[in-house]
Formats: sequence, C-alpha cells, structure tokens
Amino acid sequence: YAGGRMQEAGCWAHVRRKFFDLVRAHDSPIAEEALVRIGALYAVEAAVRGAPPPVRCEARQRRARPLLDALHDWLTTQRRRVSGKSGIGEAIPYALNHWRALVRYAGDGRIEIDNNAAERALRGVALGRKNYLFAGSDAGGERAAAIYSLIGSARMNGLDPEAYLRDVLARIADHPINRIEELLPWNIEAEARALHRQAA
Repeated sequence: YAGGRMQEAGCWAHVRRKFFDLVRAHDSPIAEEALVRIGALYAVEAAVRGAPPPVRCEARQRRARPLLDALHDWLTTQRRRVSGKSGIGEAIPYALNHWRALVRYAGDGRIEIDNNAAERALRGVALGRKNYLFAGSDAGGERAAAIYSLIGSARMNGLDPEAYLRDVLARIADHPINRIEELLPWNIEAEARALHRQAA
C-alpha cells in the first residue's frame, strides 16, 4: 500500500510450483535450474525470518536483488529458446508477466516472499466448505461460524484451541451469564498471565 494505492505483491510459491511440476512430470533441466535459482531467494528469506522489516529490506536489497536481476535475465534468455506451447514455455512467461509484483517484496521488509501463511490460514475454511452446506439451518451455520471465530481468536491469543474449548466447556455451566465475556480467549489469556505472575 503506497500513496493511498494498493500494490500487488506476487507469490513466489506459485511460480515455483509451476517449475516443480515440470521437473516432476518431465525432468526438465530448465525447470530444475529455475528451482535452484528460486531456492536461493528462499535461502535469503530463511536467514532474515523474524527480523524487523528494515533488516529484511536491507538483506533483500543486498542479497536477493542481484539474484532477482540474474533470474530475470536468465528467464528472458530461456523464453527465446523454448517453444511457447511447451510447459516450460508457459511457466517462464507466467513469471515474467508477473515480474513487477514478484519483486515488490524485495523493496519492502513488511511483504512476504509468498502467501503460503495466508493460504494455510484459509485451508480450514476451504476444507470445511462442503461440510458447512449441511449445517442444517441458518442458525446451525451461525453456530458453526461462532465456534470457528472462537477457535481463530484462541489461536491469535496464543492459546491451544482444543485446550481453550475444553476449559470453557468445563467452566461454563457454573459461570454467571452476565460475566460470559470473561471466558473469551483474550480474557482467558490475560487471566493465565495474571496467575503466572502471582505464582512467580
């Protein structure tokens, strides 16, 4: 997001997957070389994972930017050598056509190299989608959404969702209804911290 305008950030995992599938299906040496080069970009990311954005940005500019420039030149050269109708002839243009979005992460330490974390977070929704068709009613769907929200909130507050739900279900029968908010994940987590401080 820059100057009030959204900017696309590309996902290197999607690019990598295209080359990976070609290596698995056709043992393509060009695709293998692409995987090695993309792997070098991920090695830079592994070295700065968890670092503050300015540190990640500096490392990307110093180490990843030359790799990206070399990869762009190499892909451009390979595109002229392969048939546009082949698998590799489709994978290379995909990367080059999305290049501006793919390199955006290198200039901003807040952006990830791929969107794998977001896709993992949404996987539960995608896997459960068919099950939600059979919630039984709108009310059943709303109850499922409430439970799903509780599980997500528990995770966001550093709680094990299963342990959190077990604790709440054990306490809820005797808990006053007018103090039900005390059982929400952020309040349970705060309560656990307070108890830990008292014990120490």
